[in-house]
Amino acid sequence: QVQLVESGGGLVQPGGSLRLSCSASGTVFSRSTMHWYRQAPGKQREWVAFITRDGNTRYVDSVKGRFTISRNNAENTVSLQMRSLKPEDTAVYYCNTENNWGQGTQVTVSS
Repeated sequence: QVQLVESGGGLVQPGGSLRLSCSASGTVFSRSTMHWYRQAPGKQREWVAFITRDGNTRYVDSVKGRFTISRNNAENTVSLQMRSLKPEDTAVYYCNTENNWGQGTQVTVSS
């Protein structure tokens, strides 16, 4: 059974930074493509980024140049470094792989 646990969310001012982490178990992590999604209040869940097992990455246009996804196969973790945060980045951020979801971590960008 795949388990994903996100951490690192919080309240940050516009222009600030946060680093989210997702710890995975129950899967062959090194072979898995890992995704980050987010869901803002009243909106549908939105895909944010992915990283393949080979380290290839893709991002939704709205976060390109501000967010960086990375992985540590030795520790079975995937991270999302977020910089220059905007109020519109406020959402619950979820880790995803193989149709499995974590519980999410809240990110609030507000002054």
